[in-house]
Amino acid sequence: MKKIEGSPKSLKQLLQNTKYSIHYYQREYMWQRKHIEELIDDLTSEFLDYYVPGDNRQKVQDYGAYFMGSIVLAGRENAIIDGQQRFSSLTLLLMYLNNRLRTLGQSYSMIEQMIFSEAYGTKSFNINVEDRSDCMNAIFNDQPFDTTDVGESVKNLYSRYNDIIDVFPADDITDDMLLHFCDWLAEKVFFIEIVATTEQDAHKVFVTMNDRGLSLTSTEMLKGYLLSEIKDDAKREKLNDIWKDKVLSLKKDDDKGDETFIKAWLRAQYAETIRETKAGAVNQDFDIIGGSFHKWVRDERDKLGLSSTDDFELFIMKFSKFADVYKKIREAENTFTEETKYIYYNAHVNFTLQPQLLLAPICYEDTWPVIIEKMNLVARFIDLLITARVTNYKSVDYSTIKNYVFNVTKNIRRCSVEDLKARLKAQYENLAYDPAAALPELRLNSFTKKYIKNMLARITGYIEEQTGVASNYCNYMNTQTKNPFEIEHIITDHYEWFTSEYADQEEFRRWRNSFGALLLLHKSINASLNDSKYDYKLSKYCSNEGNIYTESLGNQAYQNNPKFKKFIADNGLGFKPYAQFGKAEITERIQLLVQLVNLVWNTEMFV
Repeated sequence: MKKIEGSPKSLKQLLQNTKYSIHYYQREYMWQRKHIEELIDDLTSEFLDYYVPGDNRQKVQDYGAYFMGSIVLAGRENAIIDGQQRFSSLTLLLMYLNNRLRTLGQSYSMIEQMIFSEAYGTKSFNINVEDRSDCMNAIFNDQPFDTTDVGESVKNLYSRYNDIIDVFPADDITDDMLLHFCDWLAEKVFFIEIVATTEQDAHKVFVTMNDRGLSLTSTEMLKGYLLSEIKDDAKREKLNDIWKDKVLSLKKDDDKGDETFIKAWLRAQYAETIRETKAGAVNQDFDIIGGSFHKWVRDERDKLGLSSTDDFELFIMKFSKFADVYKKIREAENTFTEETKYIYYNAHVNFTLQPQLLLAPICYEDTWPVIIEKMNLVARFIDLLITARVTNYKSVDYSTIKNYVFNVTKNIRRCSVEDLKARLKAQYENLAYDPAAALPELRLNSFTKKYIKNMLARITGYIEEQTGVASNYCNYMNTQTKNPFEIEHIITDHYEWFTSEYADQEEFRRWRNSFGALLLLHKSINASLNDSKYDYKLSKYCSNEGNIYTESLGNQAYQNNPKFKKFIADNGLGFKPYAQFGKAEITERIQLLVQLVNLVWNTEMFV
C-alpha cells in the first residue's frame, strides 16, 4: 500500500464544506429505526451528562467528547469505503436540527455548511449521491416526499428522517438548549479519519480492520464470562454449543439480533433502575445494559443471583429459553397470525419497546401456552396504551416513554396470568382514557397520521370480521405495493365551495381533518377524487373500489346486507347513510367512532 493517514476529526471538520462520494458498488443505506433510536439515545444521553441548566454556549467547549469510530476514505473523490451508514444518519440528524431551528425563527449557518456546500454558484449535498438528491432536497426543505418507485437507499433515508422526528427527545433537549446541542454535535463528536491514496488501498484497510484483530462483541464477552464459571468441562462444552446455536439463529435476519435480544431480556427480567429524565442524571441499570451489558452482568452478579456454577448454568439455560421467546415475538411482529395479531399491530406503529414488555412477565418455568397467553395480554395493553396516548397527542416514541415502560416492566415482572391481568387492568385504569373526550379533538397532522391510518385500518378490519368478511388490515397497512391505501379526506380541499358553513379557512381545515371526516382508499382512487364533490365521491365509496366503512356512508351498505345490519343492531351503533357531509355529519360520525373504538380497544381480556 501507498501512504495511509489517520487522524481524529470532529464532525464539523469532516463535513463542513467537504464533498464525499459513495460509489455505485457500495451497499445501500440500510439503517433501520432501531439503529436511529440507539444513535439518538446515545448522543442525547451523552450531551445531557454534561449540560447544566443555565450554561451559556461557550460552556460547551468544556463538555466531554463522543467517539463514533473510524471512517475510511479513498482518493481525491473522498469515496466513503466504510462509514456511510453513520455519516448519512448524522446528516439526517443535522437536517432535523436545521428544520427545527427554522421553525423557531433561528438559523445556524455551520449546520447548513455541514449538509451542503456551494461551488461555482451551484449548491450540492456534501454526501453527494445523485439518485438521493430529490429526497434529500425534500427533507432539507421540510417537505413531503413520495417514496413510490424509489430505490432502497432513498426509501430508507426518508423513513429514518421521519424516525428522527419521532424519537428525538424534544422534551429533554428543549428549544433553549438546541443550539448547545448543535455546538456539541459539531465540535465534540469525533471520528478517526483514515485516508488512503487509492480505493484499492482503502479496501485493504477496511478488510484488515474487519477480518483481523476484531474486538469481541458484548455477546461474546458475556458468553466467555458465563462459561468461565462452569467447572465441569462436558457441561461447559454443551452450554457453549447451546449458546452458539441461539446466537446464530438470533443473527439470521439481523447481524445485531443477539445484542438486541440480550438488552431486551436483561432489561425485562433483571434491571431495577433507570436514569432520571433530567440533565446531569447518572446512567443506571437500564442505560448501562444498553451499552456494555457484559460488564453489567459481571458487576451485578449478586443482584442476578450468580454465585455457584449451577447458577451460571441456569442463567445460560434461561438465555436459551428467552431467546426462543424473543424469536417468537419477532416472528409475530413481522408476520400476521390470528394467535398473535396484537403483537403485529403494535409493531406496525413502530412501538420498539414491545419485546421488553412482552418478555417481562414470562417465567423460565412457563409452558408455551402460558407464554403465548401472557404475551397476548401484554400486547393488548400496549395496543390500548398507544391509542390512549396518541389520541390525546402524547408521544409513544422511545425516548419519551421508556421510563414509563420500564416502570410497567417492573410491575408485571414474572407475574402469574391472573396477577398479570389485574396489574395490566390497573395500569390501564390509571391512564384514565376517555374516547368520548379525545376523539372529537383528534385531527390529521404529521404526528397523528400513521396512528390515524392504523386506527382506520383496525376499525375497518374489525367491521369486516364481524360481518363475515376476512379482515383486510394487512393490505390497508402495506406501503410496499404500487397502489397502497392512503387516508382520504371526505371533504374536498376547496374552502371556496363551503364558505356558507365554515367561518374561515382555519375552521374549514379543522373540520376537514377531523377523525370523523377520514377514510382509507387506494392511492389511485384517492388521487382521482382530489377535486370531486361529495356526491361523486360517494359513488366511489359505495363501489367495489371502497370497503365496508366507506360504503356505510351510502344507502347500499344497508340493503341486502343482513350481517352488517345485525352487527349494527347487536352493538347499538350509529351507522347511517348521508346524502351530504358537513359539520353535523362529521359530529355524528365521530360519535360512531367513539362506539367503534370502545369495541375494538376493549378491556375484556383483563377480566
